[in-house]
Amino acid sequence: MSDVRTMSAAEIGRAIGQGELDPVAVAETFLSATRAHPAGDRIYARLTEDRALAEAEAASKRAKAKQRVSPLDGVPLSWKDLIDTAGVATESGSRLLEGRVPDRDADVLKNATAQGLVCLGKTHMTELAFSGLGLNPMTATPPNVNDPALVPGGSSSGAATSVAFGLAPAAIGSDTGGSVRIPAAWNDIVGLKTTHGRLPMGGTVPLVESFDTIGPLTRTVEDAALILAALGGTKPADLKGASLKGCRFMLLETVALDQCREGPMKGFDQAVARLKDAGAEIVRNTIPELAEAMSLSAIVFTSEAYAIWRDKIEAAPEKMYGPVRERFRSGANFNAADFVAAWRRVRAVRQIWQDRTAGFDAVLTPTAAIMPPDAARLQTDPDYFATENLLALRNTRIGNVMGLSALTLPTGIPSTGISLLGQPFGEERLLRVGVAAEAALKS
Repeated sequence: MSDVRTMSAAEIGRAIGQGELDPVAVAETFLSATRAHPAGDRIYARLTEDRALAEAEAASKRAKAKQRVSPLDGVPLSWKDLIDTAGVATESGSRLLEGRVPDRDADVLKNATAQGLVCLGKTHMTELAFSGLGLNPMTATPPNVNDPALVPGGSSSGAATSVAFGLAPAAIGSDTGGSVRIPAAWNDIVGLKTTHGRLPMGGTVPLVESFDTIGPLTRTVEDAALILAALGGTKPADLKGASLKGCRFMLLETVALDQCREGPMKGFDQAVARLKDAGAEIVRNTIPELAEAMSLSAIVFTSEAYAIWRDKIEAAPEKMYGPVRERFRSGANFNAADFVAAWRRVRAVRQIWQDRTAGFDAVLTPTAAIMPPDAARLQTDPDYFATENLLALRNTRIGNVMGLSALTLPTGIPSTGISLLGQPFGEERLLRVGVAAEAALKS
């Protein structure tokens, strides 16, 4: 059997079910690897060792008694530090919340625990989840798996790197404007953005409640499907027999290809060619109205984010990294009429999107328009931080503004991803298409 640290969550689950792996040994392997890893404390904010070993011991007993409660019973996960864990600090990567200890688990963690998943610990993230770069000078910045001088992507930075460095089989992150998909793409793993409202958000620290979602970061699409089911308490998507033959994909030319740099475009073009070779039909198309909706995203995102965090921020602004703090403060530039008018137009464009994409299995875009930037330069060049952050999140934000499900897959070129945008609440269909696309990209 291969090293457990390189196995997918589903593979570990199957091995536990067959008696080939013991959940306690699995948990101890990942905990020990994290303690020994030179970047372990930059990836995990804190480990939950006692909880992990107790949950693993319970899973071990169920496995021996042939009473496993799910395919992932006994499989450990890492959890982004904005998902509440009872009795353990949950600080959302911010000094503003230092010492915040919830007394209850978040709803998604309760669901996962009921399915036998093991909580390894809490992972570092961008302050209050409001940057796509993954840079956090106030707490910790995890290294990019392909180059430690580069940022890992955010805001689910530790979540992605815990998987990429073999310190967790899979991770749970959140996505408001791309925070699952950017770090997944930049660290060559799979990331699923769920539809807003698909999974319960109770017990999570908010950023923009109208857009906040929870989603898995994994090695495989199969893992994403199994973990989605565990988080929501639902049946996993049926992935058997999935094929790209007869699939129709729209290659979106509006906004998504603008200013795309050489690396991401090379990865995207290569991935599209492989999908086509596997039998998919690719139709290049535009949705001109999308550009207007995207231009309104600054209003609907920053206004709500600042409304939620204004009092905390202004009570202790020195506790925040300047560029992130100023991004929050930009939400004060809009009035209520701007906010309502922007949302009315966004909803209208969402309907246009649905009408134009109804005949396609997914819409394709490069996950990010840029490669991961240099961490040191980001800290010394505020203009560079601002432009790179906005461009990093530009493509992923399409999925959030349009209210979609979305999946990013590695293209085969390091730190580049291809995104498949699915229908709202269409995760099962998207995952089925995604597993076929994954096979084509690995061929």
